[in-house]
Amino acid sequence: MPRRNIDITVPDLSGRRAVVTGASDGIGLGLATRLAAAGAQVLLPVRNPRKGEAAVEKIRATVPDADVSPRTLDLASLDSVAALGRTLREEDRPIDLLVNNAGLMTPPRRGTTQDGFELQFGTNHLGHFALVAHLLPLLRAGRARVTSQISVAASRGGINWADPSWERSYDGMRAYRQSKIALGLFGLELARRSAANGWGLTSDLAHPGVAPTNLLGARPEIGRDRRTLGGRVIGALSARGLLFGTVETAGLPALYAATAPDARNGGLYGPSGPGHLGGPPAEQALYPTLRGTEDAQRLWRLSEELTKVTFPVG
Repeated sequence: MPRRNIDITVPDLSGRRAVVTGASDGIGLGLATRLAAAGAQVLLPVRNPRKGEAAVEKIRATVPDADVSPRTLDLASLDSVAALGRTLREEDRPIDLLVNNAGLMTPPRRGTTQDGFELQFGTNHLGHFALVAHLLPLLRAGRARVTSQISVAASRGGINWADPSWERSYDGMRAYRQSKIALGLFGLELARRSAANGWGLTSDLAHPGVAPTNLLGARPEIGRDRRTLGGRVIGALSARGLLFGTVETAGLPALYAATAPDARNGGLYGPSGPGHLGGPPAEQALYPTLRGTEDAQRLWRLSEELTKVTFPVG
């Protein structure tokens, strides 16, 4: 059974503060562990406090002296996002790294956030959009790098401008693609606006390829009581070293995008193997779905309108 020997070197992050969403398991937990091992103080904003504490214990089992702690965040609630923003602003420590990693994929039925948005669009994109807005003073103070985790699924599809919450003709995969395209357009527009307005941030994108993460696993909170067939197939092939990555290798593009000195503002990083499904991380061409600056600006305006949060002008 072939095994992968893929890794990257993470620079010393001593004295840096990092925030990783979705770090209670899977790729996010791996990212948080690697950042802590490099010396960063790592915050884990999670919806479930018990999973947050369990994640802290897992990280310290690997990195005994890790400076890591949980915070409360439900990206499907704009009130929760705002509350975390207030908490961290009160702590008044600059943020050096933010990884917008949390997400969910293809609930079997259409669901909504606490604010009434389609669940994937509201969680994967709008929650992160609002989080960056609330944390902007701290991100600017840290001259932060913001890395947003998108998906190979974002290479196709588009924004359903007429019905972004999919109240008519819901299609779970199309809605998932939209949510990841939206997060990608946001990350790229954040890079442009920071450069134009002197915010001092860098913003880039990453995607994990395809790996047996919990995205397609049993998720009772979204109505999925067992691992999907696709998830089982991906897991079997990954275990044999075929085509797909592992949970560990799938996190490397985001780790590179968040920490590598040469990661480029507005760049996209993903696995470099066949079909960009697995393999070592490398910079990749932007998907055609992400190249429209007019779409990015339109999405920014829509996101401000829906979330009722605004970024400074100029």
